[in-house]
Amino acid sequence: MVSSETVLGLGGTVDYEIDWDSAVLEHLAVEYGVTVSELTTRHPIASERDLVVSVLAFLQTGSGGERFVASSGIVETFAARFTSRVTLGGTGVRAALAMEVLGVTSTLHLVSIDDHVRRLLPPGSGYISSAADDSTDPHLIIQFPVGARVRVGGAVLAASHANRLIYSNDPPNQTLYLSAELPAALRQATLFLVSGFNSMQDAAALDERLGELRAAMACLPDGATVFYEDSGFHRPEFTARVLAALLDTIDVYSMNEDELENHLGRTVDLLDPSAVHAALVDIGTLIPARHLVVHTKYWSVVMGGDAGSASDTAPASDAASGAASDAAGYREALRGGILMASTRYRFGDGFTLADYEGMAGERQNPAGVAVAAALRELLPGAVCIPGFQLDDPSPTTIGLGDSFVGGFIAALRRGRAV
Repeated sequence: MVSSETVLGLGGTVDYEIDWDSAVLEHLAVEYGVTVSELTTRHPIASERDLVVSVLAFLQTGSGGERFVASSGIVETFAARFTSRVTLGGTGVRAALAMEVLGVTSTLHLVSIDDHVRRLLPPGSGYISSAADDSTDPHLIIQFPVGARVRVGGAVLAASHANRLIYSNDPPNQTLYLSAELPAALRQATLFLVSGFNSMQDAAALDERLGELRAAMACLPDGATVFYEDSGFHRPEFTARVLAALLDTIDVYSMNEDELENHLGRTVDLLDPSAVHAALVDIGTLIPARHLVVHTKYWSVVMGGDAGSASDTAPASDAASGAASDAAGYREALRGGILMASTRYRFGDGFTLADYEGMAGERQNPAGVAVAAALRELLPGAVCIPGFQLDDPSPTTIGLGDSFVGGFIAALRRGRAV
């Protein structure tokens, strides 16, 4: 095991990233007799036809998401119809790949391993794994560009936003066994990323794993920071179990706009300051974290400490990490997250340090600037930073949240915040 002061967990994935092809989707819609009236993002995915219905439903709304499929065979069959490439996923792994561009290394906690993983992991980082044998259970990653059009019957579906979709059936990530080496790794850590519980399917196994994780986290040294990244839970009712078990151990609780809406059970107009303010107050009441981060395409915000009514019920942080008692201490980390996600959006997997540093000079999104200005009045204790005005015709929408996490953590590690 290569030890690092940053431990990123809890699982990684092998991803099949397909190139968007509207013609293939149109052919499948005809072949399976799909109609616009049946499009939904909520129906279980037990066949390739169900998968086609789901993809078209997301395209129709321009939204992104993550869904469970009944078997990896569905993923394999669908992916084989497109040009695709093999990459690595999982919040910790993609965060590590982004961080290494800035020279920040880590120790990854994995639950599965194969030759793809060994070949593609960031070379400067080490890993520990709970896997006894090699296995491959690919995740299907789909990204569609803004304006992507697919004809379904007499209607034409057009994407209002570029976005990404994830479909998977991954037994190692569903069980999420912890490595026996995790406690030792955490003894050396000053920062621990927790993610991955969203893939679990069994309540008893989830409770067992949460208990094991709490026991391992007792090995963290005083002053260590715990960063939790939310995700689209395959079983949304499990969110409450994770919050009950871990919220008092978490210093920074982070989510994107899709997860914000999932928690609230409603859509949020991200460019309406009143709607955004109401959403942030409500999410702060629902998830009373020490510091709560919401990252979106237009703006990102961190609340905590004196961030106003959105954090009035937050637990005391005397025994927590060296995190500041207010949100201002995370300003540069928030900026680092936005920079990293924006750089990946524009340049994809192959971005460089020069790309990252050059992004800081880009123009901010005027609509995001307006929301940030309004929130300074509505939530004076929070920090809200606008995103950049990025109008790239062929952006990368995969892994943006993971890259945000990597940029946020790397900024903390490089001494730019807290």
